[in-house]
Amino acid sequence: MSGLTAVWGDGRLADLTCRELTSSGIAFVRVSDLTELAGSEGLLLVLSDGWNPHIHRQAEDVSRQSGIPWLRAFASFGEGIIGPMVRPGESSGCSQCADSRRLMAGNDRREMWQLRYSEAAGSLLPERDVWASANGLRQMAHLVVDITSSVVNAGPPSLSDNQVMLLHLKTLSCSKHFILPDPLCPVCGHVPDDSAELARIELRPSPKAGEGSYRSRPMDELRNHLAHDYLDFRTGCLNAGMQDLTSPFADASVNLPLFQGDEGAAGRTHSYTVSKLTAILEGLERYCGLGPRGKRTVIQDSYRHLEDRALHPASVGLHAPEQYERPNFPFRQFDPEQPVDWVWGWSLQREQPILIPEALAYYSTGCGRGFVYETSNGCALGGSLEEAIFYGILEVVERDSFLMTWYARLPLPRIDPYSSGDKELDLMCGRLRAVAGYEVLLFDATMEHGIPSVWSFAKNVTGKGLNLICAAGAHPDPVRAAKSSVHELAGMLLTQNRKFEHHRADYEKMLDDPYLVREMEDHSMLYGLPQAETRFDFLLKEDRPLRSFRELYERAPWNPDLTDDLKRLLDSFRRWNLDVIVVNQSTRETLRNGLHCVKVIIPGMLPMTFGYHLTRLTGLDRVLKVPVLLGYSDRPLAPEQLNPHPHPFP
Repeated sequence: MSGLTAVWGDGRLADLTCRELTSSGIAFVRVSDLTELAGSEGLLLVLSDGWNPHIHRQAEDVSRQSGIPWLRAFASFGEGIIGPMVRPGESSGCSQCADSRRLMAGNDRREMWQLRYSEAAGSLLPERDVWASANGLRQMAHLVVDITSSVVNAGPPSLSDNQVMLLHLKTLSCSKHFILPDPLCPVCGHVPDDSAELARIELRPSPKAGEGSYRSRPMDELRNHLAHDYLDFRTGCLNAGMQDLTSPFADASVNLPLFQGDEGAAGRTHSYTVSKLTAILEGLERYCGLGPRGKRTVIQDSYRHLEDRALHPASVGLHAPEQYERPNFPFRQFDPEQPVDWVWGWSLQREQPILIPEALAYYSTGCGRGFVYETSNGCALGGSLEEAIFYGILEVVERDSFLMTWYARLPLPRIDPYSSGDKELDLMCGRLRAVAGYEVLLFDATMEHGIPSVWSFAKNVTGKGLNLICAAGAHPDPVRAAKSSVHELAGMLLTQNRKFEHHRADYEKMLDDPYLVREMEDHSMLYGLPQAETRFDFLLKEDRPLRSFRELYERAPWNPDLTDDLKRLLDSFRRWNLDVIVVNQSTRETLRNGLHCVKVIIPGMLPMTFGYHLTRLTGLDRVLKVPVLLGYSDRPLAPEQLNPHPHPFP
């Protein structure tokens, strides 16, 4: 059957397709066993009236052994799935990638995933989909033959190699969807073993996208790729998007589907189009940070065996011994004799590789089996590796400054928000008061390293809804830091009011029992209560004059290359003996569009956590000593002097 189209399948779809092939004059042969294809050429069609994942996996194996391209079509729960066209040896993905993307984007992803890999799937799945109509199968056959004809006759492709076609078998509505190859696919995926060499980072020039920009690539350059490659409600790694019409600004969000539920990612700008693209970038950042997808973790050993080249977890904060002893605490104390998984990072200050516990490098891996609760703190995505590192550092700084202020109760200088000379910031603050009924209060939270940091409040002046909301920002340009924090405030103001009032009694209980603060949202909702405002007396009740931006901050020098700004940040840390460690989280999925993702770890700085029971301060004496360096205290603080209440970071 060399050069012929081979058809496998014995159902109605296969019969109808064979009739269409005959009518179209396409030569074919029908096979009963996929192993008959060894050494053959041409095209293989695998057709079935129901979903049989084991057959598709077998077809992948046969295709790769014989080098023959193949196309599948099958019915599943009232829908016809056609594609992708799989060509062995090419990097456009395979049927298993398509199944992974389609199932993860679906609402029943957990059940369908288990069924896909169940040994009993062959008996549990019906041979014929009961929702498959006769007209639907005929239309499927017609589409399959149309695709086959374009391949056989070398015509314009009616289905791209990295697409699937989905057909509603009753309405006959049809759509095409992009399939992003999965680097962890058991058939076509490949990720290298993690190594010290792969962790190496050499900072290269990263020219800025334009005057006033702190990005290496303009958003317009990414516009045509982001939504197409990553956002699709049926097959995307991000599967939903929406605009927030309640927020004072143009906020948008996308959804990252996970087995444990859905996780939103937001974009906050003054344009819905840009906000959507920003939300996609944030969603990709979270996707990369969930676990290793670009390198395979290969080192499992104890700290005791690796301590000459490994980071001790205490340097980035652990939970207190009494926390580990609480009933049902989800983490165990770190044991230097106990083997754990390690990944390679790169110390930018020492310019050498260093091993990092995987539970610290990726923020989903530790839950239930690790020794510490880790969030996305320090994760960042950029159009260059240098840009990603730059913004990863700023996120660590922003959150450290916020937590330092809270736990040490630092009486920060208050900034006049209208003193920047920046018209956009003036309008942003004015809009929050006019539209949302909140006054913006800004405070200078810059720590000893000198990187401008801003703590911001939105204070309710209407008496309705949340009383206070806090946010933070950090940037070499303090005005940008302030704008970033104001955008964060605006994203929470009006959208949370209804839920706040509905659950107000629950939040009032948290005032007396901090251990009821369990989720991220609880932190901001608790401090929406008017009676919680007294906990901010160290900031709000201090009688201090407003300071201008010019008084508090030196003008940041402008550099046309973002790497120069990054090096200035590194110099700031070097003066205080603070290391900056980078774990490269980039994957083939992001690198296809030149997007890099990193996790930045700065030992000693306070990590952001959510849930009062998961606070991480043990091993971090920075919060005790830095207030002296800043002149807020004449002696180091004692641990019992630290703020005992849950932090208010949203």
